[in-house]
Amino acid sequence: MISVVITNYNGRRYLPTCLSSLAVQTYRDFETIVVDNASTDGSAEFVEEHYPAVRIVRNRKNLGFAGGTNAGIRAALGEYILTLNNDTRAEPCFMEHLKSTMDADPGTGMCAAKMLFVDGTINSTGICISRSGAAWDRGMYEPDRGQYDHPEEVFGPCAGAALYRREMLNEIGLFDEDFFLYMEDVDLAFRARLAGWTCRYVPEAEVYHHHGGTAGVGTDLTVYCVNRNVVWYVVKNFPSRLLVTSIPWILGRNLAVVPYYTVKGRGRAIVRSKIDAVRGIPRMLRKRSTIRRRVPESDIKRFTQTWSNIGRPPHVAC
Repeated sequence: MISVVITNYNGRRYLPTCLSSLAVQTYRDFETIVVDNASTDGSAEFVEEHYPAVRIVRNRKNLGFAGGTNAGIRAALGEYILTLNNDTRAEPCFMEHLKSTMDADPGTGMCAAKMLFVDGTINSTGICISRSGAAWDRGMYEPDRGQYDHPEEVFGPCAGAALYRREMLNEIGLFDEDFFLYMEDVDLAFRARLAGWTCRYVPEAEVYHHHGGTAGVGTDLTVYCVNRNVVWYVVKNFPSRLLVTSIPWILGRNLAVVPYYTVKGRGRAIVRSKIDAVRGIPRMLRKRSTIRRRVPESDIKRFTQTWSNIGRPPHVAC
């Protein structure tokens, strides 16, 4: 069975489209869990009234995507966990294609969907990473001309529409709740990779994404969380040799983004993100010592690009 976990914060206006798209899935053995992060727009009451078959987990405060999704996973019964943003619309065969791919190989711990914006351009076909720590969605903003229509291995999935094997999550742990929002899926994918699990991109599993429906696009919150967490996941996960040899790229990017975002009017958010990132490094180093590392560094390096454009849209799942 698949457990669909939808984390929601004041997203009532998106829920009918998302939940109705699940109702017409060709794959039927699934449960739906909406985790409400203390919404004030009546989201939980709306789901209770109009979608009685949906289970609701109510959080007393906003736990972000990481904490909210973890609450849903802990309540879930399925052997597979499908994380889905509240501002998405899944095509009817979406779950069927993800599950068949996961079933085909017990070493596959994650499946990435083909995420499209509502205008049909590409949102994500998997996560890319670089030596600087920058992470972005493969193909983002490209017209969909079929260039990503072949299944293949990718580093990890965007958690806005991703299937995870519960066995893998039991082994490596859930989303890191210190991250709150953004990059938590990059961190989880990294831990999965280090433990020896793989990720398959499933182009037939299509989902349309409004994007920014909860936290917005380019807001202070987005700038802060992305640019803090991009430091944390690197310190926590990069293999030792890759981490040391990548220091020039890591430092270069983290210094360069300060004037970049300052010019965009986000100076306070970017400076605060870097201060808090440094303050959190000791905590990330403690977590680093607990991560299972079963694969050679070469398994990570083959997905790690040397250069990334500083102006490339950062990877964000919400």
